Amino acid sequence: MNLQQFWFLLIGVLFTGYFVLEGFDFGVGMLMPILGRGSDTRRRVVLNTIGPVWDGNEVWLLTAGGAMFAAFPEWYASLFSGFYLALLLVLVALIVRVCAIEYRSKIDDPRWRAWCDTAIGIGSWVPALAWGWLFANVVRGVPLNEKKHITGSVWDLLGPYALLGGLTTGLLFALHGAVFLVLKTGGEVRDDAVKTVRLLLVPTALVVGVFGVWTQLAYGSRWTWIPLVLAVIGLVIAAAASLVERDGWAFVGTAVTTAAATVLLFGSLYPNVLPSTISDLFDLTIENASSTPYTLKVMSWAAVVVTPVVLGYQGWTYWVFRKRITVEQIPAPIGLPLESAKD
Repeated sequence: MNLQQFWFLLIGVLFTGYFVLEGFDFGVGMLMPILGRGSDTRRRVVLNTIGPVWDGNEVWLLTAGGAMFAAFPEWYASLFSGFYLALLLVLVALIVRVCAIEYRSKIDDPRWRAWCDTAIGIGSWVPALAWGWLFANVVRGVPLNEKKHITGSVWDLLGPYALLGGLTTGLLFALHGAVFLVLKTGGEVRDDAVKTVRLLLVPTALVVGVFGVWTQLAYGSRWTWIPLVLAVIGLVIAAAASLVERDGWAFVGTAVTTAAATVLLFGSLYPNVLPSTISDLFDLTIENASSTPYTLKVMSWAAVVVTPVVLGYQGWTYWVFRKRITVEQIPAPIGLPLESAKD
């Protein structure tokens, strides 16, 4: 394995970790209006399940973007310029979501919390749909010319395969979040989360199956049948475990499906990083889009030293906050009145 292959693999691992961890974050935010209906206390239970970990999960995206910029600058430049508006929308949605999560409890006013809850929902739905749409377009290929510029109109990026990719990640993250809430909550919130999981299982399985088979037949190779099969097995595990209330195994199942789907996308993309629909001669590959060997070598040593520390810290965080949360554990709100906040 050369350094270009190593860094393509590492970026794939980083995006896999991001989608597995931030995927249930998005799912929790997407389902918050449903599972938190009826009282502010229920909504706080739902939100508190990701309270200690959501910001750490987003680090995976920052690291993946930084690794892409340093290891494959041509890929980074073409992708972020060609999908500028879409990625800007994702960035704004993430910022709005972060601010809503952080400031929701600062003011004790139902109108303020309602606005924050709406922002959390929008800030979760937009990235959940956009990431699948974006990666489906990357795998399918874009109109990339000889200057490495993505040409064409926005309609070129709204084909059925790309839209199905967005629907796939949207449903998969919603299911992943519902399973996480079953694992992390108790009482009435958990009961409603169980019902939500059962409602989402069949449509998610159908959409993931269609998208996975389409990806494999159109863009995959022989070995990418393996992640496709693993994705199906993950959903079967999640469904079976949910029926017998083995919450941990159900979460493992949706995590396996999310990870396998990401591997399928990156495996179908390799050795390209951004295929061109204009001509194969204009494809960006791991070879012609990479940094210099010296840059990759220095980055590799840094990754070997830092990565185990980061993984260890994040694993410890999940272990510390592993307990279930119930309505009875939520204290009274302590935020300032809205009138005081305005003064």
